[in-house]
Amino acid sequence: MLINQPADQIAQTVCERILTLASQAIAQHGQFKFVLAGGKTPEKVYSLLANSDAQWSKWFIYHGDERVLPVNHTDRNSVMVTKAWLNHVAIPASQIFNIPTELGTRESADAYREIIKNALPFDLVLLGMGEDGHIASLFPAEVHDETALVHEIYHSRKPPSERVTLSAKALSNTQTLLFLITGINKKDAFTRWQKGEKLPVSTVSAIETLDVYLDSVIVD
Repeated sequence: MLINQPADQIAQTVCERILTLASQAIAQHGQFKFVLAGGKTPEKVYSLLANSDAQWSKWFIYHGDERVLPVNHTDRNSVMVTKAWLNHVAIPASQIFNIPTELGTRESADAYREIIKNALPFDLVLLGMGEDGHIASLFPAEVHDETALVHEIYHSRKPPSERVTLSAKALSNTQTLLFLITGINKKDAFTRWQKGEKLPVSTVSAIETLDVYLDSVIVD
C-alpha cells in the first residue's frame, strides 16, 4: 500500500506505526524483532521513538547494513541510531545486535549470519531507497548469492567501499516491511520501480504487509 504524505509528516506517522506493530507483536509472541534502516529520514523516526513509551525490554534490534569503519565512527549506522534513540530508552544491550564491522568485512559478515539465522522471521523491517533504487547496501547491477542471508560488499558504489548488508532474502523474511521514501531526487527510481524495472528495491517483499510511505513531492 502507498501512503502519500508531506515529508515532514512521514516520520511521525511511521513512528506511530512502529509503536503499534511492536505492541501487537509483543502481545502475540512476547517480543518485537525490528531491523533498522540508516539515513536521514529514519533518523527523524528514531528521534521520535526516543521520546515515546513502549515495552522496551521486549524489543530486539538488528541492522539492515553497516559500513566497515571503526566502532565509534560517526558514519556508522549504529552510531547514528544509538545517539538518536537507543541511548535514551531501556532496551537491554544484549538485545541490540550491531553488525561488528570493526572486525573486518568477512569476519563481521560471518558473525552476523549466525545472528540473523537465529532471529528470523522478523516482525518489522524498515528500509529507505536511494536515488538509484538501492536498498540497505544492495546496489543495482550487483550479483549476489540469492540463498545467502548476509552479503559482504567490497566495491560499493557509495563510499566507503566495504560494507556488510542483509540480503534480499533476509530482508523479505519479515511480517511487515515499511519503506520510507522522501526527496524529489527519489522520483525517477520510484517511477522505474513502479513500472517493473529490476532494481534492488523490487527484490524485497514481506510475509504479510508491505507499505510505502511516500513523500508527496514524488507523486505528480
